[in-house]
Amino acid sequence: MQSDPTTPEGLAEIKAAARKAAFARRKQAFDSQRPGAAGHLAEVLAGYRGVPLAGYMAIRTEIDPVAVMAEAAAHGPVGVPVIQGAGLPLEFSRWEVDGALREGPFGAKVPEVDDYFDPEILIVPLVAFDAAGNRLGYGGGFYDRTLERLRARRATLAIGFAFDAQEAEALPLEPTDQPLDMIVTESRVLDFKR
Repeated sequence: MQSDPTTPEGLAEIKAAARKAAFARRKQAFDSQRPGAAGHLAEVLAGYRGVPLAGYMAIRTEIDPVAVMAEAAAHGPVGVPVIQGAGLPLEFSRWEVDGALREGPFGAKVPEVDDYFDPEILIVPLVAFDAAGNRLGYGGGFYDRTLERLRARRATLAIGFAFDAQEAEALPLEPTDQPLDMIVTESRVLDFKR
């Protein structure tokens, strides 16, 4: 029996199935990746030198933006997300290339000492994306709440960073899901800025 996307339970089942399939595709892409996967991301960010930026410390099979973050840190502030608690937006703590890190929630490293700021550009991890700029995350809603908050304050550029293999035909969406402005993969840049 097919899940009913009009009910919360049905939508949760559909999202769980989409995540499972996307995780399998992402793992395969991760295992077979070649050097230079972040080349297009570096090209995009070169046009925004000095703009406050937040990346992320890759966990499990996520595509890794750290080399690009290190380059950006030479020109302006770079941060990484720090989970504040369930149901809360993320805060971004200033990250230094050789700075001390501690274990954060879900195994992601975070700066030893918190120094929070609001980025204007976010490099966003994801489980899956579609050709319209929608993102399927891990299910906690952290980036959706964070993007909503940041976008209410000022223009904020959200760049999804993923392997090509993470693209899905269509994603199950909710009204609270925040769209991405761009998606950058190892082979292309998709621009959805309106």
